[in-house]
Amino acid sequence: MIEIELDGRKVDILEGSMIMHAAEKAGTYVPHFCYHKKLSIAANCRMCLVDVEKMPKPMPACATPVTQGMIVRTKSDKAIKAQQSVMEFLLINHPLDCPICDQGGECQLQDLAVGYGGSGSRYQEDKRVVTIKDVGPLISMQEMSRCIHCTRCVRFGQEVAGVMELGMSNRGEHAEIETFVGQSVDSELSGNMIDICPVGALTSKPFRYSARTWELSRRKSISPHDSTGANLIVQVKNNQVMRVVPFENEAVNECWIADRDRFSYEALNSDQRLTGPMIKQGGVWQAVDWQTALEYVANGLRTIKADHGADSLGALVSPHSTLEELMLAGALMRGLGSHNIDHRLRHAEFVPAEGVRHLGMPIAALSELQRVLVVGSNLRKDHPLFAQRIRQAVRKGAVLSTLCEHSQDWAMPIANAMLQPSAQWVQALADLAAAVAVEKGISPPVPGQVSEQASAMARSLLGGERKALLLGNAAAHHGKAASLLVLANWIAAQTGASVGYLSEAANTVGAQYACALPGPNGLNAAQMLAGGLKGVLLLNLEPEFDSAAGPAAAVALAKASMVVTLSPFKANLAFSDVLLPIAPFTETSGTFVNAEGRVQGFHAVVKPLGETRPAWKVLRVLANLLGLPGFEFESSQAVLHQVPELANPQTTHVSSELLSNTTTATADLTPAATPPVVAGIYALDGLVRRAASLQLTADARSMPLAPQAVNA
Repeated sequence: MIEIELDGRKVDILEGSMIMHAAEKAGTYVPHFCYHKKLSIAANCRMCLVDVEKMPKPMPACATPVTQGMIVRTKSDKAIKAQQSVMEFLLINHPLDCPICDQGGECQLQDLAVGYGGSGSRYQEDKRVVTIKDVGPLISMQEMSRCIHCTRCVRFGQEVAGVMELGMSNRGEHAEIETFVGQSVDSELSGNMIDICPVGALTSKPFRYSARTWELSRRKSISPHDSTGANLIVQVKNNQVMRVVPFENEAVNECWIADRDRFSYEALNSDQRLTGPMIKQGGVWQAVDWQTALEYVANGLRTIKADHGADSLGALVSPHSTLEELMLAGALMRGLGSHNIDHRLRHAEFVPAEGVRHLGMPIAALSELQRVLVVGSNLRKDHPLFAQRIRQAVRKGAVLSTLCEHSQDWAMPIANAMLQPSAQWVQALADLAAAVAVEKGISPPVPGQVSEQASAMARSLLGGERKALLLGNAAAHHGKAASLLVLANWIAAQTGASVGYLSEAANTVGAQYACALPGPNGLNAAQMLAGGLKGVLLLNLEPEFDSAAGPAAAVALAKASMVVTLSPFKANLAFSDVLLPIAPFTETSGTFVNAEGRVQGFHAVVKPLGETRPAWKVLRVLANLLGLPGFEFESSQAVLHQVPELANPQTTHVSSELLSNTTTATADLTPAATPPVVAGIYALDGLVRRAASLQLTADARSMPLAPQAVNA
């Protein structure tokens, strides 16, 4: 640590830090545009000029290293005049179109121009005009004349997203930020460029001209998509979600969110929303009131139970549902005497698990790993925010190894890539275990062949200190998932690594706590989707898209006596008998448990649309009509109290004793019969599938909505 004087105050700061870092530590604001705490230093806007004693000219605070005894003044006449001069230059070519600019009200340039700009300009020449560019359905570059060349967007692409999709061409007043060879911006994190743009050059194409920033109410929420549990700010106008932006949480999503977190809100306002209960009569859908619909369902469940027994009833529930909804769905089935409930819709193997499958480490620790082995994941598309954390680790020198089916562009260097058909993944891990055993001079757990590739991967895992074996969606859905875990645990034990599941959905971990799993002699998801039930409850899912059964699920479910769909959308029309409109995450309170076991509660940000009701209320009333005891809940919080370990939404993590990736299974080296099924990045759940702009992206066009086998 060294000591400097900043505006008359002593500040201790790490050697090698910049003046800007010292100012941040001291709570002193230095005006800036190009500097961003998560990006490398460019020092090209010069707005952060400060007065450094013994320096003949003002120095940029973002690029001037501190030295022992340095004296810095950020508010002296010399500093202020320098900043005012820079502002004058920045406004020479900037179009003063604030009244029609979408960035108005949250624009750094506008704010700083008030403090450092003049009342008039000395320049009378024509302002430059930049050609309009179309870079895709998410980002608007219609007003690049506003660009001040801070290059934040360029650096974000290179350093965080891992893809340099934007760059600067030409020099001087001819300089432009653009894509090259007419390409679009296709990164799964591209929307963050909108947030970090300090002017109105990059704006949200779906949000453009729909509201002014000061008209919006801002409310916190949690992403309902992948297992990161990204913290969100949902911006609302007239009881309608207008925009979603990140809420900074260094332990979870830092200050970034994935594009599906940002733009999936479009589905909330789509014409596909289900706004009232409906019953199919004579093949025709009829709108009914809630009392009629719920009594119809209750009578139907009673009749089926009486005629065919409780075992003929079952519930398939989405792991994107809240903890409270999952708990009540399971309690409802068990109250009727059925143990047929499952959330593992895309799984191929259903071996009973010991403990709860989870990440095995804090999300923030992904950025500090030194050795990583990822098995069965297209990491960049399955978990964009996990991928960018591992990308940070690789930039610091971490060695990344993968076991997957095909070569994939992860936008980061992969040191060891083992490409094997998914049916051979268990044998591939056995080979790696054998290589580790050879390196350590011990016996392998199962027979394996030590290849040069396996040896290189083994040596990598035996080096370094902070290490992890991460099992992806395809590994979790694999026909030999338990065998993969057995071998991963053995390799981790011998190399000093942790083992974890990246987890597919927002509440995959929470669904395990909620006991959304078959009880004794209960049917699993695959068995229920094969058509063995007479009465089926579908919570927030579309089996054709959300399960491994795919289109075959619709054929099987059509044979049931009654299928009840609880969904925010007009879904499952072909085989459902009742549609009950339930609230999406923006219209209900609830809890998600992310991949690391972090419990995060949220509240509704808008009123339910039409006759929509929160699913936990619908399930509670249905249980009351069925005369089931123990359903006297007045709030979602009361439901959550049924799991004492998770009862407080402010809990950072659940008890470590409840988390476990161990297993007592043994490794079966026979090839898996069928390839695992995974969903595309914009086909993961009903919200992203109905977000119009996301479905226009290159990623959506490259993968159809139906889930695909890994080797397809």
